[in-house]
Amino acid sequence: MLYVDIFQQYCQEYDGQTPTNPRGAGTMIKILRIDTSPRPEMDLTLKAGGSYSRALASSVVAHLNEALPGASVLVRDLVVAPVPHIANETIIGYYTDKDQQTPMRKSALAQSDRLIAELRAADIVVLSVPIYNFSVPSSLKAWIDHIVRISETFSYTDGNFQGLLYGKKAYLCCSYGAGGYMNGGPLAGYDSMAPYLTMILNFIGIKDVTMFAVEATTGDAETIDKQITIALDAMRDHFSAFHI
Repeated sequence: MLYVDIFQQYCQEYDGQTPTNPRGAGTMIKILRIDTSPRPEMDLTLKAGGSYSRALASSVVAHLNEALPGASVLVRDLVVAPVPHIANETIIGYYTDKDQQTPMRKSALAQSDRLIAELRAADIVVLSVPIYNFSVPSSLKAWIDHIVRISETFSYTDGNFQGLLYGKKAYLCCSYGAGGYMNGGPLAGYDSMAPYLTMILNFIGIKDVTMFAVEATTGDAETIDKQITIALDAMRDHFSAFHI
């Protein structure tokens, strides 16, 4: 019962993109939640498998809802509504002036435009991500390929890149099946997920990135319980001093 209140799932998901407002207040602050695990949220009794990354994200959003009672939440579930990989017409469209776009290229860019609009409108981004083969799930990579776009989320001038999304916060909610990835452990060098996501967010201008993670999720119940406690304690410490 220790985690029931903390890991409550209140974000209603439908077609991968449902705006929700648990408190029914205003929408001054906007939260964008991106889910990537094909597993459902973990069983709160810890007796059945599930997604720890989704559970961490729900906890983060619950803390944000407590700190920002007027916030709205938009959930984009990349498993419920997968984002297609970019095609040739999409790539050409990225580098074509808007006044020269053909109807086919405009159609190819529609998904990218929609995802970037969601990201641009958000004040806070929460990504729930399990490590797959030492990196991110392909569903998230497809999303990244649509939102990292020249003249939209970054610029390139005189040989220099510049992110265009300023003043946003991001939370990475990550899970690792094995232990030893975190805190300089023996598997730290195999972790291409957290450094990559941090770099991508920084690249598009989101410099304020906080990560909460659980590792050794394939371990025994005692190990998992300890890992969750560490993550939740770090989360409580962070949000005790939260401000935006």
